[in-house]
Amino acid sequence: MDTHYYKEYSPCLQRQMEFKVYGYTGQPLLVFPAQDGHFFDFENFGMIATIQDKIDRGIVQVFCCDSIDKETWSDQNGDPAHRIYMHEQWYYYICHELVPRIRQINRSSKRIITVGCSMGASHAVNFMLRRPDLFLGTIAMSGYYNSDIFFQDFCDEHVYDNTPVHYLMGMPIDHPYIEQYRHCKIIISCGQGAWEDEMLKSTYQLRDLLYAKKIPAWIDIWGKDVNHDWPWWQKQFPYFLEEILK
Repeated sequence: MDTHYYKEYSPCLQRQMEFKVYGYTGQPLLVFPAQDGHFFDFENFGMIATIQDKIDRGIVQVFCCDSIDKETWSDQNGDPAHRIYMHEQWYYYICHELVPRIRQINRSSKRIITVGCSMGASHAVNFMLRRPDLFLGTIAMSGYYNSDIFFQDFCDEHVYDNTPVHYLMGMPIDHPYIEQYRHCKIIISCGQGAWEDEMLKSTYQLRDLLYAKKIPAWIDIWGKDVNHDWPWWQKQFPYFLEEILK
């Protein structure tokens, strides 16, 4: 498999940021790591191996980025305004620094499909919804789409802008993004097993908002034996990728 590792300075974040690329061409996928994770987790937990055939055949090219969750969503003892400010800086890093690099490496202007598990799924959905001009669709597995368990009652404009259930609820039906969403490929899944209770509740809430706005999405709820864990995401990812590429 063709792989390349990059470590590049981010003006937005004022630090070196790492990412890794798998494959040489194809539909670009941007993978967000699970909570507090790193660019190498998707490979280390066996997710890349589940789609190696598509990578080797040039059907997809996978870009795994780094997160700064420990400074933002996970830092519940930190100042909430600063935490969400740092998340916004990371958002600008992804959209204005990493996406142009993806296009450069991919040698195309194709819109990108976002992918993630757990908090990575939360980011994957949020980025696609915030920037449907950049992102074609999403595969989100076991995500949480509200801000309450991370920011409690704190909600400034940045928290609102990064909380899908908030901004979808407040988005008028004639907002131009609504029509753009209708042409995106949205796949959101969740199990009903161990450690999925909060994610399942949030997935249903997001489902109801999408359907109320008449935004087509495949919301796929798996069984009561399906836990919030890598072995199940290893099964889900190639299955959903096959569907989203059709």
